[in-house]
Amino acid sequence: MKSSNRRSRRAAVAVALGSVLALTATACGDSGSGSAGDKGSEGSGKGTITFWDNNGGVRTDVWKEIIADFEKQNPDIKVKYVGVPAASVQSKYDTAIQGGGLPDVGGVGTAMLAEIAAQGALEPLDSRLAKSSLNGRLNEKFLDSVKSAGGDGKTYSVPTSANNGTLWYRTDLFSAAKLDPPTTWTKFYAAAGELTDQAKNRFGYTIRGGEGSIAQALDAMYGQSGITSFWNGDKTTVNDPENVAALEKYVGLYKKDTPSADVNNDFTKMVAQWDSGTIGMLSHNLGSYADHEKALSGKFKGIPNPTLDDGTRVQVSNPVDGLGLFKSGKNKSAAWKFIEFAASHEANSKWNESAGQVPANNEAAQDAWVQASEPTKLAAEALNGASTKIVQLPYYLPDWNTISKADNEPNFQKVLLGKMTAKEFLDTLADQIDKAQADWKKHH
Repeated sequence: MKSSNRRSRRAAVAVALGSVLALTATACGDSGSGSAGDKGSEGSGKGTITFWDNNGGVRTDVWKEIIADFEKQNPDIKVKYVGVPAASVQSKYDTAIQGGGLPDVGGVGTAMLAEIAAQGALEPLDSRLAKSSLNGRLNEKFLDSVKSAGGDGKTYSVPTSANNGTLWYRTDLFSAAKLDPPTTWTKFYAAAGELTDQAKNRFGYTIRGGEGSIAQALDAMYGQSGITSFWNGDKTTVNDPENVAALEKYVGLYKKDTPSADVNNDFTKMVAQWDSGTIGMLSHNLGSYADHEKALSGKFKGIPNPTLDDGTRVQVSNPVDGLGLFKSGKNKSAAWKFIEFAASHEANSKWNESAGQVPANNEAAQDAWVQASEPTKLAAEALNGASTKIVQLPYYLPDWNTISKADNEPNFQKVLLGKMTAKEFLDTLADQIDKAQADWKKHH
């Protein structure tokens, strides 16, 4: 059944690609732009452009501020804002690619970039960036992630922000136990054991066993093994013996130094449990800072995921958010001006301060608010640090989301429950990834 689901996904993309070639531009939807097969034009650089926010409702207010600032500087351009909820934005893009109505500019993160780019909907931006005021001012590692996710080495989105894996820990509990901050994996495991007292329902760590568990497990694996590439030739390193050993150690925390309920916890339940209980550490990202501040103000800190004992930090790539220029746009010059403005120092700083994420603009990353927000500051330093090695996940594979979520989250729960070994789990995962890679190479 799961293999069938993956084939269906590939078939859907193939059908979409075929449909795009047969379609002419249609003026449907909420934009004047056409379908992916429409090459669009540079336009006059004036008039109205349409922008789709890929996290509508959550970031609407800050985007409207940025749009107002842009229109003040560019009175001949009007931006029509359309907020699209994150849960439905990919399907909305897919529908517009096939039937017309694409925006001029849209939020496109690396997790969905490959599928949209593969259907010919996005304009490559390398030449525009080379001549832009943004040239040299954007985080190189974010740009590398975007290029990797596109599948062909081109830049299909201007990065605006990145999240980062964060280890949140209870400073009050660490202080009472006279423990060092969990900055290395050695200190992390020592703290997990030291802070656990099952008789008193106290645990050193909470592990993610429900939805979203695979990405967190991969981060823990590669962080401990020190392996810095997802691939060894055409084969994944996911089931390398060092990664197997790392996963065995990580899942060994379950029920020993974590609550048994963790097997079903997605991030919402996990965050709520940590905020209300006496658990020492939680792995999540910068997005839960506001929740922790509300519940545990003054009693916690957030640091990047632990390093190896020699100070080397290895982490998997986090999705990078960005802005794409759609090929079918009739006023690409005006749309590009908006992208340049949104990714510039002041606007990029404003957006990321609101979101609590790491700015893609290097000047914005040095602003006072970043320095004052310790978790964001440390995340930015980690992402830019010379000792940080980023393992680029294969977002360009059409099957990646299915493999790394629906196909294997139940298997990870089996590992936690002792019904499947870490090696069996990773061998299964590796086999699926290798087949998806072979299929992708065959069609590229």
